[in-house]
Amino acid sequence: MGKFSARAATPRPEVVPSIHTKEALLLLQNYEESGQGWFWSTDADGRLTYITHHVAQQMGRTAAAMLGATFSDLFLPVDSHGERQRTLPFLLTKQSKFDELPLRGAFEGDQRWWAVSGRPHFDGGGRFTGYRGSGIDITEQRRSAEDASRLAMYDSLTGLANRFNISKKLDTTLAAFAQQQRSCAIMLLDLDRFKQVNDTLGHPAGDALLKQVAERLLKIVGDKEMVSRLGGDEFQIILPDVEDRGKLGDMASDIINSLSQPYSVEGSRCIIGASIGVAISPFDGDNSDNLVRNADLALYAAKGNGRGRFSFYSSDLHQSAEDRRALEEDLRDALARGEMELSYQPIVNAKTDTVTGMEALIRWTHPERGPISPALFIPIAEEANLIWTLGEWVLRKACDDASRWPGEMRVAVNVSPIQFANAELPKIVTHALAASGLPPEQLELEITESVFLGDSAETSQMFKALKAIGVRLALDDFGTGYSSLGYLQSAPFDKIKIDQSFVRGATQPGSRNGAIIAAIVALAEALEMETTAEGIESLDQLDLIRKLNVSHVQGYVYSKSVSNDELLGHAESGNWTIKPAGPARQRNDRFQMFRNVGAIHDNYRYTVVMRNLSATGAFIEGIMDVPIGTQFVIDFGEGQLATATVRRTKKHQQGIEFEQSMVSDGNGGLCTRHRVSPYLIAAATQQTATSLALPSFTTTTDWTGN
Repeated sequence: MGKFSARAATPRPEVVPSIHTKEALLLLQNYEESGQGWFWSTDADGRLTYITHHVAQQMGRTAAAMLGATFSDLFLPVDSHGERQRTLPFLLTKQSKFDELPLRGAFEGDQRWWAVSGRPHFDGGGRFTGYRGSGIDITEQRRSAEDASRLAMYDSLTGLANRFNISKKLDTTLAAFAQQQRSCAIMLLDLDRFKQVNDTLGHPAGDALLKQVAERLLKIVGDKEMVSRLGGDEFQIILPDVEDRGKLGDMASDIINSLSQPYSVEGSRCIIGASIGVAISPFDGDNSDNLVRNADLALYAAKGNGRGRFSFYSSDLHQSAEDRRALEEDLRDALARGEMELSYQPIVNAKTDTVTGMEALIRWTHPERGPISPALFIPIAEEANLIWTLGEWVLRKACDDASRWPGEMRVAVNVSPIQFANAELPKIVTHALAASGLPPEQLELEITESVFLGDSAETSQMFKALKAIGVRLALDDFGTGYSSLGYLQSAPFDKIKIDQSFVRGATQPGSRNGAIIAAIVALAEALEMETTAEGIESLDQLDLIRKLNVSHVQGYVYSKSVSNDELLGHAESGNWTIKPAGPARQRNDRFQMFRNVGAIHDNYRYTVVMRNLSATGAFIEGIMDVPIGTQFVIDFGEGQLATATVRRTKKHQQGIEFEQSMVSDGNGGLCTRHRVSPYLIAAATQQTATSLALPSFTTTTDWTGN
């Protein structure tokens, strides 16, 4: 301590240290040597005049080498470690005292934190002579606090942000972006069939699966701080400055495809899926509560429309949710009221154009709403535990109808994963065959790959039981993301059905789908299986499928589904041959509709009816004598505007082409890639309204005099 005394404050010659002073110095020296604390001093310029030896060593220096160094240079600047406090240089410059200021060492490799205190000293004339102070090592306390903070802000299982953290981040982001008029999208993600993993493999396996899900999400999203696990199998993603629904749809599709790939968990192979709801601020909500609620509503719509898909929020979803609840109630009594019926789509030999079988398709005609799409009511039936009752009715009805068909046409019946998991399925199949008298080999059960979740012994046993009955088995929707050659080795399939998503893109320039279909066909032939290509609608698709040696075809190029009576009329001779017919080339999907939209031209807004819609154009009616080449801005509502040019015209009807293609809304529909920001709309409404003149053509209303 003599060194400290000499450098920090030289004693006056006439002052002789007392016994008590010597004892105090020894105590301070013992305190330093214990490592519990340390001392430091500076001159008036802030340069070290003393520092405890062992602290200098911990900083990678010697005490002698550090003398003369600027004291504040020993520590990192405040901004570099996120602290909100007065900086050390500021305090030293102001000659202010400070207590337990948290500072981190600035030397390379030094991860220590110190709580540093200091007092300014002055001579007898009041002149500042420097600082004297102390410090203690708070590294462990700091780490413990950081660990506690991490536990409070991050999910302990996946390491992702937790619900509290992401909610706080979303609030902050939206508040800042509202002032800056910027957009922000969120995705709510829910895993499909995750509960089955927990039920079949146990919760530890479920936890391991969630970790893998988190890893896959981070690979796609990139920014760990923007991905969170809300709890259970729910996740949320924040995407600042993204409002392009084309990009958002592509990302959502990538996430769904990635999470749907098989997992290896504790030696077992697992398959799950994902559904995603998307909402974008400020279009779908200007605060976190509204935005999350609307994203949740979009997620509900995605799950309700078949799962394994995404959905953008729209105001229509509120009514859709109410309609869905009402449909569930009506569906419970639909069978008893005789509202269900079966129609049959021909399955045709690709070489001979001869019908070899029919796929049974359930149809529901609601007494008030008319025909209800199976894509809508089948997911409702699955969630409401009605699918087993419906499935049994379809099986019995299809067998009964097929038993009266001439010849040896087969009937194909879809079996849902819920039905397949029921141990009573073989018994129901046996009873349906016995009651109808249909030979087992004329019944084909179509099974999707999702039944292979967990590769359980129950799955193998079910296949054995069904094959023992003598029925045929078809692997449906092959190639949709769950595919594994292992299925074909272990499951006794008689046919592979190639999903229509491969077929529809196969004729596009640069597509590899044709090569994939060829590989599937070669594999099926090697295993002595038939192949059926679904969704064939154009003649160029049919030509390609024939060249690739697909054995059977199903699609509008041959026939839509027909009633049982129509089927009997066509096949009464025992041999039904259909000549293919349809467009020469594949066209963009067209959606039939009857919807009022706005058509804006020369500052005038017409109300027109849109009859159909595709990604590249639409068919509208309601304006008379519109010249070809006329440009409109089509207003779909909710900020959706699309510039379009009239390409065909006839009286009050026009065919229009969009300047920018529409994008998928995730639910089988289309939407504009971008929307007009509410900020711009609000600004526009504040402008002075100008008089609007009608162009030369008139609306249908004016023309008819109504």
